[in-house]
Amino acid sequence: MTTLAEQWGIHPQQFWLRGERPAEPVRFEEETGMWTVYGHEEAVALLGDPKTFSSAHVNELFPIEMEASMSEGNLLDMDPPDHRKLRNLVSKAFSAKVVADLEPRIAALTHELLDAAVDGGRLELVNDLAYPLPVIVIAELLGLPASDRELFRGWVDVMFSETTQLSLNDDKEKMLAEFAAQAEGMAPMLDYLRAHAVERRKNPREDLISGLVRAEVDGARLNDNEVVNFATVLLVAGHVTTTMLLGNTTLCLDAHPDQRARIRADRSTLPAAIEESLRFLTPFASLARATTADVELGGQRIPADQLVMTWLSAANRDPRRFADADLFDATRDPNPHLGFGRGVHFCVGAPLARLEGRIAVDILLDRFPDLHVDPELRPTFMPSPNMTGVRTLPMRVA
Repeated sequence: MTTLAEQWGIHPQQFWLRGERPAEPVRFEEETGMWTVYGHEEAVALLGDPKTFSSAHVNELFPIEMEASMSEGNLLDMDPPDHRKLRNLVSKAFSAKVVADLEPRIAALTHELLDAAVDGGRLELVNDLAYPLPVIVIAELLGLPASDRELFRGWVDVMFSETTQLSLNDDKEKMLAEFAAQAEGMAPMLDYLRAHAVERRKNPREDLISGLVRAEVDGARLNDNEVVNFATVLLVAGHVTTTMLLGNTTLCLDAHPDQRARIRADRSTLPAAIEESLRFLTPFASLARATTADVELGGQRIPADQLVMTWLSAANRDPRRFADADLFDATRDPNPHLGFGRGVHFCVGAPLARLEGRIAVDILLDRFPDLHVDPELRPTFMPSPNMTGVRTLPMRVA
């Protein structure tokens, strides 16, 4: 059986997408100097124990010392209780009601983007819809000009440009140079967000950045670094996942026309297809954690102060948890995938990503009954081994 990964050239690091199985659910990788978690049960246990498998401790073990200003206010680098305090600041902005109220705007944007995109029967799905739709939505929530979206795209490309897996065995000077280059590429984004934060302190509005500069945690206002790093996470995570989700779902339905036909006939089945897409091609494929104590996981004894890479993408293909794990099944139920993570770091924007995905795919099915991948132009995928998603997806609408 030829897999989609083989057909379209998804990053070779993710061997499990080619039908191969990890020898063990947890193991130490000599070539990287880190532990890896591939199993679903083991990943759930790890993500449910932030005290032992810490996010904050990762930076402390990283071979290159990071400036504190780069991690202040970064939800991804925090553990409870600080993480919960900061997360609560934006949880209301992504509540079920707030997200549901965005449906008309998302639908209108989808139609506007598609009206402007189709040219000679061709559509580049990522550039024309999957990227601009979620970035406009999150930019509007943050209070940023949606017209700056090409700036955001360039900065995100820098953040996820690395094509090889991190290894603690790499030459430190090489790692330092790569890290410095990435930091230099991200500096304009941080300066951009800092300027908006400073402006909101003078002239607050009804947007998320204004909410952050007004917010207090334990009686103290967030400083500019905290606001900027928090806003960076919201801006980047707020659109990258949905961009890949939309492209991946469209690609999967193209590869399974019988399932696409069933969904077109019964739109109530579309949410399940979105969930299966998140399992089958998991956008953020991995997460890093660091042990704070000796711990047993998956039959292995992991010492304290070890970096652990958790491959959500592999856990979502674990045959111990998912029957026919290598098959795309839009009717899969139950589907306990880890596409949005699990535990305290479960993606705060998951309801918005699901809504954007459902609305956009629904409209695509309505407007383009014959939409299919352009046979003359291959899709391309994100170059980072830590991500699974189409980067370009040329399509024909007839």
